[in-house]
Amino acid sequence: MTSAAPAAPRAASGSRGGVAGSLNRTLAIAEVEVRKLIRDPTELVTRAVQPVLWLLVFGQVFSRTHAIPTGELSYLEFMAPGVLAQGVLFAAIFYGIAIIWERDLGIVHKLLASPAPRSSLVLGKALAAGVRGLPQALIIYLLAGWLGVRLDFGPVALAEVALLVLLGSATFATFSLVVACLVKTRERFMGIGQLLTMPLFFASNAIYPLDLMPRWLRLIAHGNPLTYLVDGLRTLMLQHGESGFGLGTDYLVELVLLAALVLVAARLYPGLAR
Repeated sequence: MTSAAPAAPRAASGSRGGVAGSLNRTLAIAEVEVRKLIRDPTELVTRAVQPVLWLLVFGQVFSRTHAIPTGELSYLEFMAPGVLAQGVLFAAIFYGIAIIWERDLGIVHKLLASPAPRSSLVLGKALAAGVRGLPQALIIYLLAGWLGVRLDFGPVALAEVALLVLLGSATFATFSLVVACLVKTRERFMGIGQLLTMPLFFASNAIYPLDLMPRWLRLIAHGNPLTYLVDGLRTLMLQHGESGFGLGTDYLVELVLLAALVLVAARLYPGLAR
């Protein structure tokens, strides 16, 4: 009886250590991925070209035509958050190709042999992918401000935009990782990635309001996670931005989807080594 009494405190301490250890491993994986990005930032530059072209060409032309009603916002203002969301999507959706490269180089086998939980490996990569979205946000902010978009530069708004970009980028990158775990080859992955990006982008509120969509497309848009990312960014980035769903809903959708995808990816990730 006397020897059993102290066991509870030790168990609780071990539990706390386990959570702290998982968090440290997650951050270590994220740090490794971010260091790769710092050493070779060319991918960020190339991924930023397309959003810049959308703002400079598509946005400028449609702002002059007044073909799409956007209320109190100019079309360029309406479009800028959608272009940022597009940049986040396009950069993150092809993140899985790096996972397949790691499998081919034997890195996945080494990571799986480490004591890190599978969820920590996946979440660490998701966090690193989220960091990749922040330079996209900086580029879009600079260009949109130069084009006269009325942006909200308040510190709270900027912090929330950064958080939402992190969440959105991590969510789509984890989805990309799930696809990579299923297809396992670069050729198949590239085909599926290209197949997914355009429907996700055009079946959202990125470049036109939901009210202009036919009913069937509007239903699809309500189930599209990019719609909620755009809605949140449009609310936070612009001085007169308004949310169609509520910021709480936008954050909740991204968080729930990210958590679900991390669980699925953690289960599938060991299959890459086979």
